[in-house]
Amino acid sequence: MNRDITQKLIKWKGHPDRKPLIIRGARQVGKSYSVMEFGQKYFQGNIHLLDFEKHPEWIQVFERNLDAKRIISDLEVMLGSGINIGKDLLFFDEIQTSPRAIMSLRYFYEQIPDLHVIAAGSLLEFALKDVSFPVGRIQLLNMYPMTFAEFLDATGNKQASDIILSPAKELTEAVHQFLLDQLRKYFFIGGMPECVLKYTQTGSLHQVLEIQTNLINTFRLDFPKYAKYSDKQCINAVVVSTAKSVGQKIKYARLTEDFSNPTIKKAFDLLCQARFLSKVRSVSPAGLPLVATASERTFKALLIDIGLMQNLCGLAVNTEYSQSDLLSIYRGALAEQFVGQELIAALDREVYFWSREAKSSTAEVDYIIALNNDILPLEVKSGVAGRLKSLHLLLKTYPNCSQGFVFSGTNYAKLPDQKLVFLPLYYVSSLVRNRSHISPKA
Repeated sequence: MNRDITQKLIKWKGHPDRKPLIIRGARQVGKSYSVMEFGQKYFQGNIHLLDFEKHPEWIQVFERNLDAKRIISDLEVMLGSGINIGKDLLFFDEIQTSPRAIMSLRYFYEQIPDLHVIAAGSLLEFALKDVSFPVGRIQLLNMYPMTFAEFLDATGNKQASDIILSPAKELTEAVHQFLLDQLRKYFFIGGMPECVLKYTQTGSLHQVLEIQTNLINTFRLDFPKYAKYSDKQCINAVVVSTAKSVGQKIKYARLTEDFSNPTIKKAFDLLCQARFLSKVRSVSPAGLPLVATASERTFKALLIDIGLMQNLCGLAVNTEYSQSDLLSIYRGALAEQFVGQELIAALDREVYFWSREAKSSTAEVDYIIALNNDILPLEVKSGVAGRLKSLHLLLKTYPNCSQGFVFSGTNYAKLPDQKLVFLPLYYVSSLVRNRSHISPKA
């Protein structure tokens, strides 16, 4: 399956000032597979894989000292083959298991700069708390579940994938409906590579749901690794409750009644660190940077993947899948998860939302992002423009926001007099990639 990260890896490989690369991401998003496939396709020499989780004996190599040349010499003995500098790829997988291996990366950069070194880890944020991170000596790259465009490509719809990554435009009704039908599948299959692969092999949604359940159980097996930081039962309760709360402001006390607020907060924060959850904080659209006004008290949350989300929510798939409007599935929560998930992957950073609390009325806009020095308010709605009261209020209150975008099940349309652009749900990545249609004159 083709992944977007491959192009980033190719760029890294050819950079004149290449540094050791760490790929960060939650478990099962395809880090190891992508690195190995990249190595096989783009390296003349060998791929030397060191999986610290499967073979903890490799950790001993880094315990003596962090001299890069000595480490390479020892590795060659243990691997039983030479490491060809400049032609081979050295891949440290599950590197969070060896904090000293993380520390060693700076010395590879300083002592053997021509060596291609990639590391990957699923719980790196926890390991990094205990090591001196080699700032300026390594490069970081984030990896996410498969986007909708990657899903289309993997399921044999490359042309459709190209369309949704191109500048948005009104499509024929047949193509528009085809893309919405494919998006409906993605809502329930999600972007975890194992789920997508199983669907391409069998076409069975039932088998995909079984894999999702297994993946969730795999994540739960990781929870004891957080036990020294938090209560694993609380973490499990927070996972399920947060999945059912997508699109709503998070109140710790509402996530579970069985634990105190500090315990719940700790569990929630740990899940964010593990990249299973993403916090969506409230901000003011008054100016940049948005993070300067990000609230730590008013926030929503997203899960790592829409497929895992619907599984955790226990949706009645037979009933929900038949909904004619994608915005009606699970009260619109799946659509909001999808838009947020696509935005995070396309922007490679956190997203925000706008919330105004007033005595007489409240207002909320689903997402606020910064793009090309513009602040863009985004709504996920099935209603017509007249029902977008919060978005209209934001555009009126903050004239620096030149226009608003509405993601829905309708075809592409522009309402210049209301400063609105209607985009079909499948065009989320297009908005980020093709910034030209941000301009009101576009």
